[in-house]
Order: sequence, then C-alpha cells, then structure tokens
Amino acid sequence: MDMIAPDHLIRDEETLNALYGEISPGAIAKEIDYIHPHYRAMIEASPFMVLATTGPGGLDTSPRGDPAGFVHVLDDRTLLIPDRRGNNRADSLRNIIHDPKVALLFLIPGVGETLRVNGSAVISTDPALLERFPFNGTLPRSVIVVTAERVYFQCPKAIVRSALWNPDKHISRKALPSTGTILADISAGTVGGDDYDRAYPERLRTTLY
Repeated sequence: MDMIAPDHLIRDEETLNALYGEISPGAIAKEIDYIHPHYRAMIEASPFMVLATTGPGGLDTSPRGDPAGFVHVLDDRTLLIPDRRGNNRADSLRNIIHDPKVALLFLIPGVGETLRVNGSAVISTDPALLERFPFNGTLPRSVIVVTAERVYFQCPKAIVRSALWNPDKHISRKALPSTGTILADISAGTVGGDDYDRAYPERLRTTLY
C-alpha cells in the first residue's frame, strides 16, 4: 500500500458518481426481485456458479458445479443448491449460519452474459430436498435454500475481454505449479508434493460425489 497515493483514493459516493457518471436505464431495468422465466432459463443452462458469503472471518467465495441445471428453481423466489462433497472446510455453510446474506454468479459456457442473484440463505437437511439431487446413487449432505431478493443479468464485457470461452486462449495445466508443489512449498515440506500429485487423480475420482 505504500505505492498507493492517498490523494487519489475515492472515499465517497459523490466522487465515485462524478467519475463514472449516470447509471444507464437498462442497467436499472434489468434488476428485479424475483426469478423471471428468462432468468430461470439461464440458471437451468448453467453448470457452474460462484457462491459468495460473509461471516465472522470475513468474505468467502466458493465455486459450485454439476451438470447444467444443478441449481433447482423451486419457485420464482427460491433456489435450491446441493452441497456436494468437498474438503469439509464448509466455509460457506459456516458463514451462512452466522449471516444469511449470499450472492450467486452463474456462468454458462459459450455465453457472454452471466446472471447474478443476491438474497438470503438457510441450510436444510430435509430428506425431501436431498432426494431432489441424486447423482450416481449419492445424495448431498445438505441443501442451501436461497431466497432471491435481487436478480439481474450482467453484460458480457468481462467475458469478451477475458476471452474466457475461447479455446485458443486456454493454457496447459502444466504451465502452472501443481497442487502438490503448492502445498509442499507452503507447508515447508510437511505435505509431500510428489506423493500428493500422484494420488490426486484417483482421490478426485473417488471423492467427486
């Protein structure tokens, strides 16, 4: 932060509004407090979503993915998200217990627009809800029930600028440090990097659901 000149920091909305100007009418009109059928179609086409939560430890974002339509639209204000098997940190769930506010960002491969849903959430273990999400004979441990309060699409500028869906821009996983290398270096060798990397493909296969 020593490199950041304090005289150029924006600290109030008046200065921010002067810099960015008025909000376009479309940016306001697209926001509603329910899940419109058009927005439902986007949710049902999405195989990947990012869940943002907040709690005593601060903010958290968590990727969520399954076959397209894995988030169920129960009605025009309610979404159901299966909590699939993970690493048991359960950061998102712990945050929801302390603060129900959540934000969702849905991505659809090949589509520039994303969908944002802001609202509140609870965690349910109701068998009737769990049974809505079978996969290879496995049910989620819980379901996150989201009440939508603000729903709107995001324009495609970020996706276009990033060329996210352009396969010519994809990089090889080998161009980056392996997860084993990262863990070994961060843990000062207490986690064996080579062993971790060798075991990872099978561990991923057997713990996916």
